[in-house]
Amino acid sequence: MMAAADAISIEPIRAEHVESFHRALDAVSRERKYLSFLEAPPLDSVRAFVLDMIENDHPQFVAIADGKVVGWCDIRRESRPTHAHRGTLGMGILPAYRDKGLGGRLMRQTLDAARQCGLHRVELSVHADNTRAIALYEKIGFVHEGRGRDTVLIDGRYIDSLNMAIIFGN
Repeated sequence: MMAAADAISIEPIRAEHVESFHRALDAVSRERKYLSFLEAPPLDSVRAFVLDMIENDHPQFVAIADGKVVGWCDIRRESRPTHAHRGTLGMGILPAYRDKGLGGRLMRQTLDAARQCGLHRVELSVHADNTRAIALYEKIGFVHEGRGRDTVLIDGRYIDSLNMAIIFGN
């Protein structure tokens, strides 16, 4: 049974979420529609990524329903000093939990954390045919900055990517 939208908590990711996050990442990846992965990287790689995010205070939140990760949103800060004011956003939600406002909740929480840690700009790349995500990003305040033609190849089909960003005011 699926949890009601208000029964889903948004929490900073913790080490104990790694395996459940890996399963969610793998499920969304295997849809072959939304992510740059066709399957999740190995569990050890995902664990290293998450622990690095935690250790370096990169904003990463997970949506938890019935003790399982059902969605995530993360912003990885750039490491070079000339780019350290910006980060790159990634997110995903399991199919059964989409269209319930969860994406907006995850993004707002993660963007608030990004603001608090001093980021000025958050950017993302989205497949041009992912209209649901594009509408959410626009609603949150992201603006279109460009289009990459044929940037993704999945199952013999080229897909354009849209580059979007939000800049926080002072």
